[in-house]
Amino acid sequence: MSYDLRAVIADGAALRGPARGLPAARLASIGQGLSLMPMTEALFDSVADGSAVGLLGFQGLPGGFEKILAAWSAGGPVAYVEAEYFGGVGEQRAVVWNGGSIVLGPLHVGEGQSFPPAGSPISQALRQLGVVASAGEDEFSAVGLDRHRHAEAWIA
Repeated sequence: MSYDLRAVIADGAALRGPARGLPAARLASIGQGLSLMPMTEALFDSVADGSAVGLLGFQGLPGGFEKILAAWSAGGPVAYVEAEYFGGVGEQRAVVWNGGSIVLGPLHVGEGQSFPPAGSPISQALRQLGVVASAGEDEFSAVGLDRHRHAEAWIA
C-alpha cells in the first residue's frame, strides 16, 4: 500500500487569504485549527517561477515557491511537507518558515533511516505549528494525516 503527500500546512485562517489568490489551490481542514493545501500538478504549475526545483531538497516544491511561503509566514508558521511510502518503506521531508525565515529544517529522513528521537520530519514541523499529540500518538496522527493516502483524496 502506498502513501504520498506533498503539501503546505498552516493555520487554516492564515491559508485562506493566500489560497483565494491561487485558483488552483484547494484547502482541507486537518484538525487543531490547521489546513492542508495539497501540491497538485495544477497548483505546482501555477506557482512555479521557472527556477530550479529542489533547492531545499524537496522533489515537489516548485521553483521560487519557497519565497512565497516565506512571505506567507509573516503572520505565523507555514510548513511544506513531503512523504512518500510504499509497503512501509519510504521517506519524509519538512521545512517550516516563520516571520519570513526558515525556523526548522529542511529535515529529511530517507529510505531505511530511523526517525530521530525528536520524531519524524513532519511531526517536528507540526509541533512548530502548535500541534499537540496525546499520549500514544504522534503529531502526524493527531491531526489525521493518516486519513488519506493520496493528495487527491484530501480535496475530493
